[in-house]
Amino acid sequence: MAKPEQQMQLVFIPCPGVGHLAAMVELADLLVRRRPALFISVLIITTPSTAATVTRYTDSLPSTPRIDLLHLPKTDAPPAAGGDFAMIEIQKPRVREAVSATINRSRGGARLSGFVLDMFCTSMADVAGEFAVPSYIFYTPAASALGFVLHIQAAHDGEERFDVTEFRGTELAVPSWASPVPRSAFPTDVTKKEWVQLLYRIARDIRGSRGILINTVREFESHAVDSLSSALEVYPVGPILNLKGGDAAAGGAAAEAIEWLDRQPESTVVFLCFGSMGAFREEQVREIARGLEASGQRFLWSLRRPGQGGPRASPTDYENVGEVLPEGFADRTAEVGRVIGWAPQTSILSHRAVGGFVSHCGWNSTLESVWFEVPMATWPMYAEQKLNAFLLVKELEIATEIRMGYNSESGEIVMADEIERGVKKLMEKDRSREARLKRFSDDIKKALTDGGSSSSSIAEFFEDVSKGGM
Repeated sequence: MAKPEQQMQLVFIPCPGVGHLAAMVELADLLVRRRPALFISVLIITTPSTAATVTRYTDSLPSTPRIDLLHLPKTDAPPAAGGDFAMIEIQKPRVREAVSATINRSRGGARLSGFVLDMFCTSMADVAGEFAVPSYIFYTPAASALGFVLHIQAAHDGEERFDVTEFRGTELAVPSWASPVPRSAFPTDVTKKEWVQLLYRIARDIRGSRGILINTVREFESHAVDSLSSALEVYPVGPILNLKGGDAAAGGAAAEAIEWLDRQPESTVVFLCFGSMGAFREEQVREIARGLEASGQRFLWSLRRPGQGGPRASPTDYENVGEVLPEGFADRTAEVGRVIGWAPQTSILSHRAVGGFVSHCGWNSTLESVWFEVPMATWPMYAEQKLNAFLLVKELEIATEIRMGYNSESGEIVMADEIERGVKKLMEKDRSREARLKRFSDDIKKALTDGGSSSSSIAEFFEDVSKGGM
């Protein structure tokens, strides 16, 4: 008679913000479906700026057996200098209380077995240590991006005291990359002294963790995963994506856009979307419009207004999008294009009419594009997206570029003729690129099936967690 699985309890701590929370919830759902004896408590930290959005998100979720979403008590706004990271520190006593309460009401005698921490909540490892359980890190960007951050931290802490903010070379050799990384592809934050110190701290915490769950697939980032695995416990568990199509129920202009796509020929529409934080000033918007019109391609463009509450404010939809577009643009392109606000991205990428994706190269968007076999043109905006663009264009050769080294904070303008060329190249037939994209798409679709590489990684993670101890 088979021995019953030991019941285990994991505590998940996402960073404030709905994007990080949603990724953690997707991971939790994946893990409980793989192990019936697993219980997960997700401790939700909010800030004044994220509370309303987070509440709307959690209220929209169906009840999931063995996953508890626990909202920690709200606190006053953290000091401006500390931001979300100060909020995380402030919440440590409440995390202790919540974990103690979770242990006391543990269902079926489930043993607290570990913490899974968002990459920006690594300091919560101290609390895990107080409960004598290990910490694992959930890293949502690419494995290659993690390798870059770990490399610059190790070089900084080593004898050479490497300072990436002072680096003036043209490229940097990084073990997790097959090719040297050009300086133009460095993540935006590593050029800022105040941010790079935070990245160094996070990298040290990651090295001190029991293991790292990464939202990637071994076959997709084989060089980076192999490099990281030589020194760390790495679990590639991706792709962790919400592909259920819930966004297809969107109303208004988004629903009309789907209906418009239904009337277009197969693989003829280029989709432009720049992520939840992606927005351009008006001068750049007009250049994009001119480039699209000159390209002659069918298009669906998700265009949003920059946030009005500072650099971290979320974009919003325009009340009248015509006010920022060239005069007569809507009339001249009425037969071939649509401009909308927020877009149901997975519903659009999965549509048969879409044949190309101009993207900011966020990692989730990258994985979605590969999953649906939609070729990409890169236009990175912030964070590690320039690294992703370099990976897609130069190492994996599955994307074309409009820009790889674009910096949204620099004020530079990409001109219409460059956009026109990039869009035309994206929509041209390239059988070699399509074959590579199909191979990687097949790889990531197989990864979480029985016997797939990510399924094997999840099994290895469960085996390690079941050992217990620090």
